[in-house]
Amino acid sequence: MFENLPEKVTIREVGPRDGLQNESQFIATPVKKEFIRRLVAAGLPHIEITSFVNPKWIPGLADCAEIGKEFAQVPGTVTSALVPNAKGLEGAKAAGLKEVSVFMSASESHNKANINKSIAETLRIFEELIPQIRQAGLAVEGMVSVVCGCPYEGAVEPRKVVEIAKTLLRYGATAIGLGDTVGVGTPLQVKRLLDMVIPEVGKDRIRLHLHDTQGTAVANAVAALELGVTHFDSSVGGLGGCPYAPGASGNVPTENLVYTLHGMGVKTGIDLHALLETGAWIQDQLGHPLPSNGLKAYLGRKVRAEQKATAAAS
Repeated sequence: MFENLPEKVTIREVGPRDGLQNESQFIATPVKKEFIRRLVAAGLPHIEITSFVNPKWIPGLADCAEIGKEFAQVPGTVTSALVPNAKGLEGAKAAGLKEVSVFMSASESHNKANINKSIAETLRIFEELIPQIRQAGLAVEGMVSVVCGCPYEGAVEPRKVVEIAKTLLRYGATAIGLGDTVGVGTPLQVKRLLDMVIPEVGKDRIRLHLHDTQGTAVANAVAALELGVTHFDSSVGGLGGCPYAPGASGNVPTENLVYTLHGMGVKTGIDLHALLETGAWIQDQLGHPLPSNGLKAYLGRKVRAEQKATAAAS
């Protein structure tokens, strides 16, 4: 067990996009900028900074053009954004970004709820959009949501995930994201899914996007790691969720994932202490507790250390 672990993994921090888009109040643009700067300083190799989506649908990201332009080129860090359509692509290009993601679901009901289109309609759009993205010189990930289960339909057949992934690659996608959007996956389920996807896609082109609804996200990441997957999404503090996935909790906390990987001897290039400080900072800015157990434990240790120092000084 754990005999063939990779030496290093790449974590994409999705807090500024997937995390903040679910906040009930608009987060001020200067706060978002400082959040991203702190993540860069903590050594995050890849950060999803925003989504070029109609603000009518996601008001929290109405400042996407400003955020995109500010962080399109960050030395030592890849920055990317979500684009739902050709208009979103134009926004990403204007900002100067070099990498984007498009997204769809593996179930008809979630795809309809999320983007108001059938799977077939979405694929027809992507058949034109993905080549346009590549012709513009951008890398593009095809993100497939609800791969472990749908909040409306229940179980999702892995073969559907495989066929969608193969189609997106045929259109020109440079990577495939697999999203357990509802956070219902188990390590065995993730292994069975990847056993089908990897031979068709290749392990180096897969990025796993996990949510922690059932507390299994880190275990699921380890299961994928054992199969050679080395690209993962996560969110500091466990920020996030999905407005079209009732009951889903936030993304796997970045600090929990980093703690586990470092403890297993797998490198991330991330400064865990700086990451935890960033989680504490953004929690203060948001004004409500974040769900990460790792962050809660860190803050508890800080309080105890401060109490001990105060007692020693008195």
